[in-house]
Amino acid sequence: MSQNKRIYLDYAATTPVDPEVFEAMRPYFAEKFGNASSIHQFGVEAQEGIVLARRQVADFLGCDSKEIIFTSGATEGNNTIIKGIGSNKNLTGGKKPHIIVSSIEHDCVLGSAEYLKENDLAEITFLPVNKEGLAEIGELEKSIKDNTVLVSVMYANNEIGAIQPAREIGALIKKLNENRSQKIYFHTDAAQAVNYLDCDVKRIGADFMTISAHKIYGPKGVGALFVRQGSPFSRLMNGGEQEFKMRAGTHNTPGIVGLGAAIEKVKKQGSQIEKTKNQRDRLISGIFDKISGSALNGSRDNRLPNNANFRFEGVEGESLLVSLDMEGIAVSTGSACAAKSLSPSHVLLAIGLNHLQSHSSIRFSLGRLTEDSDIDRVVSLMPKIIERLRSISGNLEGGTVERGKLPDDFGC
Repeated sequence: MSQNKRIYLDYAATTPVDPEVFEAMRPYFAEKFGNASSIHQFGVEAQEGIVLARRQVADFLGCDSKEIIFTSGATEGNNTIIKGIGSNKNLTGGKKPHIIVSSIEHDCVLGSAEYLKENDLAEITFLPVNKEGLAEIGELEKSIKDNTVLVSVMYANNEIGAIQPAREIGALIKKLNENRSQKIYFHTDAAQAVNYLDCDVKRIGADFMTISAHKIYGPKGVGALFVRQGSPFSRLMNGGEQEFKMRAGTHNTPGIVGLGAAIEKVKKQGSQIEKTKNQRDRLISGIFDKISGSALNGSRDNRLPNNANFRFEGVEGESLLVSLDMEGIAVSTGSACAAKSLSPSHVLLAIGLNHLQSHSSIRFSLGRLTEDSDIDRVVSLMPKIIERLRSISGNLEGGTVERGKLPDDFGC
């Protein structure tokens, strides 16, 4: 490995715990360690931390504190909503429910939908996206059926950073519900969105929203689920009466406190978003200027400020990842949850890439600790790495591709 400073550009996978967040959590490990369900003073101290965190999350999402359920993360929240609403025949008068999920959802959403389908519990429509990775309102409206109970479209994609038209989806569902006896509920996975986008649930029109602490410089293993008051809910975790009897299990008090503190930091990040966006654009421009046969996956404009997902003709993504790692630079070939899979990314296939193009792709995701010098180092190293990998693969014929231009069959 190079002796230079290590550079972390995989913030979409996870983020380091912010020092201020860690300090907020610290007392709840050893000093205020009580079980929040206990009525003695130790329990009361723990409960006070949870109450504050619930208020912090609710204020950020623009909802009531009673509409926040703490979970172990976005995976649990997504499973709870998809399986709970999607299998609830009471909502459809005994008829099999129909749910719509976008084709680029996180594996925990797609897996939950597949579970319902395989067990004959629900009809599933996998909503296609366009070549930029965006769900189209017209396609969604055409997919609605009389027995549709749930639409689940993530706010922003974890692989290509595509920002979905969440408000337009919420507005469409609200309009459709005016003339329906069977209400449609709207769920959005906002795990990647919280750092960068307006997550006010009223403005979006969401009935359910999932977030995760470790994507916003908080601890791993904790998240929150927004459930609009009056919406149907089936608890996934049975046992005690925690979380308004909606999610059993002893509270992860330090983690919950950390989530609240992390949300507070997001509220106060100021110019950080613009700084990250400028660094991302610097990376994109640098790559395009220096490396022929390169292309950006997903929308150029409707993408998260920290995301740049490239494909490089004649280069295998895993080889590029390893080569960068040997230089002390951490990136990803897609979702961290599927990092060990040899299958092509379902997200990249959904936007029209073929298997070869998918396997030639790599994701850079920037964060608060990213420096301009980090971007400059990556841009300076990439041409030699790409050249070496292409010479090994032999897929680029004599280096004849013009810089910034791709063969007709390489683009999507």
